[in-house]
Amino acid sequence: MSFSARLCRLALGTAVLAAASTGAIAQSNYPAKPIRLFVPFPPGGGTDMIARAVAQKITEKNGWNIVVDNRPGAGGNLGVDAAAKAAPDGYTLVMGQTSNLAINPSLYKKLPYDPLKNLTPVALVSSSPILMVSGAGTPLHSIAEVLKAAKAKPDTVTVGYAGNGTVAHLAVTQVEQATGVKLRHVPYKGIAQAITDLSGGQIDLFVGSIPSLIGQVRNDKLQPLMVTSKQRSGELPATPTMAESGSKGFEAITWFGILAPAGTPDAVVQKLNKAINAALAEPDVVEKLRSEGGDILGGSSEDFGKLMRAEVPRWAKIVKDSGASLN
Repeated sequence: MSFSARLCRLALGTAVLAAASTGAIAQSNYPAKPIRLFVPFPPGGGTDMIARAVAQKITEKNGWNIVVDNRPGAGGNLGVDAAAKAAPDGYTLVMGQTSNLAINPSLYKKLPYDPLKNLTPVALVSSSPILMVSGAGTPLHSIAEVLKAAKAKPDTVTVGYAGNGTVAHLAVTQVEQATGVKLRHVPYKGIAQAITDLSGGQIDLFVGSIPSLIGQVRNDKLQPLMVTSKQRSGELPATPTMAESGSKGFEAITWFGILAPAGTPDAVVQKLNKAINAALAEPDVVEKLRSEGGDILGGSSEDFGKLMRAEVPRWAKIVKDSGASLN
């Protein structure tokens, strides 16, 4: 081997070592700048409230600067896609949930990302059943009255939800399948306008996560009619489950978790996972999430990945059985 060839090989080896060293230093100093946490829904909804509670606690405990960035649109797809296409350096995260991670891959004919290939699970945060509510001034005071009205006049009882392809959307479809009724679907881009319409009588019902609705339920502005978990919610003990209303085994749960772009260094993922789990162990965070009807999850990155691999095919069957499809 010539001297010039040996020199080139030596230079290449030095460059590789330098790059590796620089990467290791960057990871050990992480985070050295603000972290963006995308929320793929508008402010004020359940996903947004959970994300802000966790981000604030991590900031308080670690001194990190986590900026919540709402990126709504396309049933949560836009925000998740933006995170999936971001640099895998740990400075862009997303608060994903059942709809945009487990449902949308089979609901949408063309999804711009693959949640199992383009994202790295960091940590599960919480889970929550779906809640059906009516406006305080409407005549529908129970799920039994809803079903009776819907059977008497099919496709006239209107039900809103925030976004096509969400757990709420498919929960409504499952209710129709389980009971044989036909409701008129009214999808919204977010919860704010839907609640305004519900309160004003423009729609009869709304279906959404407990965290996004429980405040107005407690203020007697909304009437809780049923929850979609197998057991009653600890925060709404008087509200029956759909299973209690004659649909045995009925369940539709939404879970929330934080993810990073695929390829994010494992050391960064583990550092984030540790910070998230520590935040979820704080009594005030536990109380906040539970008081809003959520259950704390947490756990390892591997736990989250295992759940996603199980949930994608499970929801694919529900979507197929429902006949739902979006472009």
